[in-house]
Amino acid sequence: MFPEILAAVREVQLPLLAVLLLLGAAAKAAPRSEGTGAAALVPQRLRRPVTLATCLVEVVLAVALLTATGLWGEVARVLTALLFAVSVCVLLVVRRRDPEAGCGCFGGLSREPIGSRTLTRASLLAVAAASTVGLAPHGWEVASTPTPIHGVVLGVELFLLAWLSPELREAYTRATGSEPCALREVSSRRTLRRLRRSDVWQVNTSVMFSTEPEDTWRHGCWRFLRFDGMRHGRRVDVVYAVRVDGPRRTGVRAALVDRESGAVVATFGAVTTLDLQGPPRRLPRPRQAARRDAAEGRGGARPGTLAKEPPGEAGRGMPGGPPREAQDVQG
Repeated sequence: MFPEILAAVREVQLPLLAVLLLLGAAAKAAPRSEGTGAAALVPQRLRRPVTLATCLVEVVLAVALLTATGLWGEVARVLTALLFAVSVCVLLVVRRRDPEAGCGCFGGLSREPIGSRTLTRASLLAVAAASTVGLAPHGWEVASTPTPIHGVVLGVELFLLAWLSPELREAYTRATGSEPCALREVSSRRTLRRLRRSDVWQVNTSVMFSTEPEDTWRHGCWRFLRFDGMRHGRRVDVVYAVRVDGPRRTGVRAALVDRESGAVVATFGAVTTLDLQGPPRRLPRPRQAARRDAAEGRGGARPGTLAKEPPGEAGRGMPGGPPREAQDVQG
């Protein structure tokens, strides 16, 4: 009985390792995944090529584990064991160099700092790959003709891998939308689509020279987009701010900045989050206030009359407006 269990344990590793390699390659091929894992050890310009090369190696080994037999099958299994053994060494180097870096095993999902669980998982996979050397069947044959022992062994191993994998928690967080908006990855195309559907965009289309942004950047939960424009004969920068945390929130704002002076000449869409406070008391009508001031001897103006203003004072605060003389208004 024990030899049968041991043989089942070794055989299950073939399809399991092939699936893990294919999943890892697909995750690494996604955008913004080239700066994690082993790619973090090379210069910036080489990170994407290194990531794509790693994806290609993993796909080739996965296909070989599933289909290759004889000498090529043995070579694929040895190389798979070496790949996981080297990955353990690389993870140790990355953790020593940058304790906050992720392993990059599954691309952008592997953002949690490398810990003991990640190292244990890579070590166990290296041992699992080494245990397949010398087996007669290939991975597809094992997957197409499973036995109850294969099912039990696979279930136990999947449970162990799930416990050792922080990527599952990251995937659940993304699927349920509970990821903080400052860390959420949102494409620029989606941001532009949301911006162009907003009223703030429609108001400023006549000011802008082009519908494509000259510059974009991200800060926290906001993505900013700058457009060139002209307003009242002066060059302006039309800067939009679009929230990235879902369409249910009201989050499209704009500011027009004079390019020469740097002054903000207009804003759109900025809404206060504070409750507006009403007056502390009911204000009396003007006639009642004037009568009360006269009765209390405060020297107020007579009812229905506005107090005269000193010359030159009435025009203050009104650019270009000449001083106006005081005038009586009949009540």
